[in-house]
Amino acid sequence: MNRLNERLAQLRQQGRKALVVYIVNGDPAPEVTLETMHAMVAAGADIIELGVPFSDPMAEGPVIARGHERALEHKVSLRATIEVVRQFRAVDQATPVVLMGYTNPVERMGYEAFASSASAAGVDGLLTVDLPPEEAGALHSELKKANMENIFLLAPTTSQARATSIVRLAGGFLYYVSLKGVTGAGHLDIGAVEQKVAQLRQLTDLPICVGFGIKDAATAKAIARSADGAVVGSVLVDKMGSMQGQGAAQIAAAVAELIKPIRQGLDEL
Repeated sequence: MNRLNERLAQLRQQGRKALVVYIVNGDPAPEVTLETMHAMVAAGADIIELGVPFSDPMAEGPVIARGHERALEHKVSLRATIEVVRQFRAVDQATPVVLMGYTNPVERMGYEAFASSASAAGVDGLLTVDLPPEEAGALHSELKKANMENIFLLAPTTSQARATSIVRLAGGFLYYVSLKGVTGAGHLDIGAVEQKVAQLRQLTDLPICVGFGIKDAATAKAIARSADGAVVGSVLVDKMGSMQGQGAAQIAAAVAELIKPIRQGLDEL
């Protein structure tokens, strides 16, 4: 069992909901990421999803896409992202870190090389947005050898039959996309999310975390009543982008202030 599974099991035992937070490595500048990661943990984040900058982030809305662009202006890479996790682990050995990104950088690095390097740095899981389960076997095998979890997205349009094939490979948690569209979109349909989460629970005992469209304590609480956790990203990336040019400490503190009420809201459930 790795850090991710341990944290989720602990939260389930405590009857608490997971707060999963997403930022893009290197956004708005490389020196900001590490300090922000620590600040998010101090503010109550349970799991960090660290975005790997990519030139064509097809699943992202404009807010996170701009975060990728800002990071790429500093030539932030997959290897640099792994290195940030290594630095994070020098201080924090407990908080799970999942890398979230696209297949191309991992494929270019090589599945075995990636899994070995990422695991050694302290990465606990990988979510590749554009890798379907039918093509994930080779990468999945290398991740399992390295004691890393392979995390998959499921969408409102995912059929029960396809969801069944996905959960056979999935580890850590299932990431359910709360709405059709890209990250940061609105129009959450809480009833539809509750129905889909209930269907997924028939297929797996894995925790189910829900993301896309969660912006504050109210939306996080509404989602987490049926799910095991809430994923918050766009609102954090938007704040970081709006503070471009300011110091790392100021940006980290501002992100922490956004997270605190969400943590409080989840703890009220």
